[in-house]
Amino acid sequence: MPDAVEEPVTDPAQTQSLRLSTPLPPDRDPAVVYLASLSEGSRRTIRCALNKVARLLGLDPVKTEEREITCRYCRWAGLRLEHMTSVRSQLVKEYAPATVNKHLSAIRGTLKAAYRLGQMTGEEYHRAAGVESVSAEREPAGRLLTQSEIDALMQACTDDPTPAGARDAAMIALWAVTGPRRAEIVNLNAQDYDRETGAVRIRGHRNQTERTVYIANNAKEAVDDWLDVRGQVEGPLFVPIHQSGKLRISRMTPQAAYSILRKRAQQAGIDAVSPHDLRRTAVSNLIDKTDLSTAQRIAGHADPKTTARYDRRGDRVKQEAAEAMTLSYHRER
Repeated sequence: MPDAVEEPVTDPAQTQSLRLSTPLPPDRDPAVVYLASLSEGSRRTIRCALNKVARLLGLDPVKTEEREITCRYCRWAGLRLEHMTSVRSQLVKEYAPATVNKHLSAIRGTLKAAYRLGQMTGEEYHRAAGVESVSAEREPAGRLLTQSEIDALMQACTDDPTPAGARDAAMIALWAVTGPRRAEIVNLNAQDYDRETGAVRIRGHRNQTERTVYIANNAKEAVDDWLDVRGQVEGPLFVPIHQSGKLRISRMTPQAAYSILRKRAQQAGIDAVSPHDLRRTAVSNLIDKTDLSTAQRIAGHADPKTTARYDRRGDRVKQEAAEAMTLSYHRER
């Protein structure tokens, strides 16, 4: 089946007003400025979204050997409410609500950068950015891992007597108990872990935010065992390991962490497990065992509504709540 052809949602006159013959300098380009404010893990996704929007606005695709850069040829400060409404309409035809909203959020972030750069008035910015997101009640993507699946992942690691087995067990244990993001787990340093208390300092986006979480019991034992193998030298907590078993004290990429999880899942006979599934599982379990506010702080969410969306316990928690509610009732039969 041939790929769908993207049809611009604006007329030729509007497109001409939005097209740049040459990109703006990076420090004056709203798209570049906005992308620079994002984490490494988000940057690629949002760049693709902005390129998509630029094409929908009628711009011809522009690619280099490394990536598509169509978004750099768009005069984002020229977007108005009618452009946003038209783009939203076209996106709705192609994508699920969450994906549509991701694209709209990417545009809003770029427009905000244009406003801060003095390229749009406050009224122009607020009117354009005011287009409504798509509302839809949908089950969040991903799934919740069962305890037996987590146990199987850990067993796959402990069955491996090499240093990689100890490293992967510690990584998965930390993931399953505290739910850090993939980029956060590879950003950990050995000195971020307090072996005495079990405290783990997690640095958020671009190291601008920090939160402290705690591990205990078997999760702490797994991390301690890995440190015995790794040694106490300063540097990244989780490091690459050569096939010979030699450790290299350098930082792993988020993709490497994903590959480790995928490998251990295959060994454990578990299908379709993503790093975010482990995060979902941890946050959902934290909500179950503590409360929403505590789970929010451990997960590093700015909004408790985001944390609530990770609650995947389903009807079980409703049934347990019903069983906990009692009253006095007796009727003679």
